[in-house]
Amino acid sequence: MTDKENFASGVLIRAVFISKKNERLASGPGLVTKTFGVDVSFNSLEVLKNKSLWISQKDSTLEEKDLIQTTRIGISKAKNIKWRWYLKNSRSVSKRLKGDRTPKLNNHLSF
Repeated sequence: MTDKENFASGVLIRAVFISKKNERLASGPGLVTKTFGVDVSFNSLEVLKNKSLWISQKDSTLEEKDLIQTTRIGISKAKNIKWRWYLKNSRSVSKRLKGDRTPKLNNHLSF
C-alpha cells in the first residue's frame, strides 16, 4: 500500500500467532479480521494513534535466519518481488514456501 510515490503507508497483516491459543485461529486475512473484530469501520484508521486497534512490539530473540522471505500469493502484478515474510517455525502460516513443511508442534517458537 502506498501513499506518495515510493512511500509505503501501510502493511498487510495476513496472519497472527496468538500465544496459548489454537495456532490456526488467525492464520489468514479473513481469520485475522474475524478474530480481532476488524470490519470496514476500521478503514483509514491510523494504527499508531488509535485506541481501538494497535500494534505493539514485543522483545524477541528472532534472528534473520528465523524468517522466510518469499513472493506474495494471489496477486497478478509484481509476482516476482519478495514482499512476504513469515516465521520459519510458526504453525500459523496459511501457505508456506514450496518444500517448507509446517513444523511439528514441539518445535513451535515461544514468544
